[in-house]
Amino acid sequence: MLAGTLRAHGVDFISTFEPGDTPLGRRLREAFLETEETVAPIAELLLFAADRAQHVEFLIKPALAEGRIVVSDRYADATFAYQGAGRGFEVETVNEVIALATGGLKPDLTIFFDITVELALERMIAHEKGARVKNRMDAETADFYTRVRDAYHGIAEREPERFRIIDANGSVDETHEKVAELITDFLDLK
Repeated sequence: MLAGTLRAHGVDFISTFEPGDTPLGRRLREAFLETEETVAPIAELLLFAADRAQHVEFLIKPALAEGRIVVSDRYADATFAYQGAGRGFEVETVNEVIALATGGLKPDLTIFFDITVELALERMIAHEKGARVKNRMDAETADFYTRVRDAYHGIAEREPERFRIIDANGSVDETHEKVAELITDFLDLK
């Protein structure tokens, strides 16, 4: 939906996602999200970092060098929240891994779609009944997702200049309206 808004305003952009939006990333995604094997937390952290390093080098940096805007579904804050807070890694360790994988490249704007853990779990169950492929992360506990959500809120408090929270407890259309307004203001597209 955001891509449609950007296209309507004539914005030159690429839309990408993590993990798995490069050929190597797709194989890594399968290795750590779509496996039934138990994945060691450190292996998970490093695999996400490997995917991100590939993503930065072969998708994000080239697009930025061409003067394009990059819209990415997930980036380094996800590692801080999921592996840092969710898995309990030390902040320094996670930040070192993120810095290594990104080369220090940070987004100008990060949008966090905030939703209660209870509603998020309800929506995940509803999606399981649909065509969406379930992955390992979908099996996590409410406590895990509470730590993740709290970590995102912590990032927002520490970095309010780039981090925006969008209430996503409403419908998809309501959430998109909020995002479209935020993006058109941020990019001065009016």
